[in-house]
Amino acid sequence: MIQIKNLKSGLNIFKALSSEVRIDIVQLLQENPRLNLDEIAKRLNLTNGAITQHVKKLEESGIVGIETSGGKHGLQKHCFITDNEILINIQGENQLENVYEIDIKAGHYIAFHAEPTCGLATKDSIIGEFDNPRYFADPAHVNAEIVWLSEGYLEYWIPNYIKPWQTVEEIQVIAELGSEAPSYNNDYPSDIYFSLNDAELGYWTSPGDFGDEKGKQNPAWWPPHLNQYGMLKLIRVTNEGSFIDGFRISDVTISDVCSTHHDEFRLRFAAPSHAKNRGGLTIYGSNFGHFQQDITARVIYSNRR
Repeated sequence: MIQIKNLKSGLNIFKALSSEVRIDIVQLLQENPRLNLDEIAKRLNLTNGAITQHVKKLEESGIVGIETSGGKHGLQKHCFITDNEILINIQGENQLENVYEIDIKAGHYIAFHAEPTCGLATKDSIIGEFDNPRYFADPAHVNAEIVWLSEGYLEYWIPNYIKPWQTVEEIQVIAELGSEAPSYNNDYPSDIYFSLNDAELGYWTSPGDFGDEKGKQNPAWWPPHLNQYGMLKLIRVTNEGSFIDGFRISDVTISDVCSTHHDEFRLRFAAPSHAKNRGGLTIYGSNFGHFQQDITARVIYSNRR
């Protein structure tokens, strides 16, 4: 997911998508994940020179990536879509004066249940051994930056800094998530459930456990046959309900999960046995996956006095 945190920072993306030709290129790459410039030009019936300029605009915006490789006819530039989603924050970060934000490492859970296949790793090494849930209790788990399990849950604490005269209006969680298959499998759907203070918010179906390309943040030692990256998801609990990437997933509101300033904020990610798509769970931290971030939690509040 490409995040646009304020409108001005998204100008390059808005300009890149203001052209019908560039929209056609994006749609073509959605249908054909990797095409070289010559293939794009032929399919859109345009000159190579024109396509080169349009692709350059898309590359500068971060929507399209380009890889150069050698072939029978010399070097070729292959184009691909870098992210499937663009999230625009119309309000802008500067408008949120009453907000605090924290980052939580993937391994900094307070409770867990894990069934194999499972495991966890820091940026430097595997913790313990693969598929042995006992190592989830190893004290080193707090340093893990990737955690995976085929069934079970991981629960985290979001610190509560709310004062008696303040009211929580919204809680946001941003995390890079994916399924968990043996090795990896891009087509491996999994229903990942979210809950806050034991109230089930709903679920999102991860399309797969992605491993077709190396995660941009992955350390060099991470094996290529394992899961490589996930998808960045935004979960919001508001006064209107619960949402993921702007789509309502339930009618659970902030008052259902947080009634006083004393309430703790316990966040749970789960791959339960009752899910229709039982495909496990992987959580990526700042040194794994495609996005350089841990689990980010934001608490938005108002003052009553």
